[in-house]
Amino acid sequence: MPKMKTSRAAAKRLKVTGTGKIKRHKAFKSHILTKKNKKRKRGLRQATLVSSADMGRMKRLLGI
Repeated sequence: MPKMKTSRAAAKRLKVTGTGKIKRHKAFKSHILTKKNKKRKRGLRQATLVSSADMGRMKRLLGI
């Protein structure tokens, strides 16, 4: 059986932590920033973890 191919798009957007969780960046930070307050934009800068519901799909995309 051939090896699983990594989705290159996913690999550029996701990182695996030391404990095996998957880190991602938040959406809604690219444009139309004038109506978003400072606190909201500051929060969007922080990376977060992929939810447990999506973890299986993301692992499949990364070929883990």
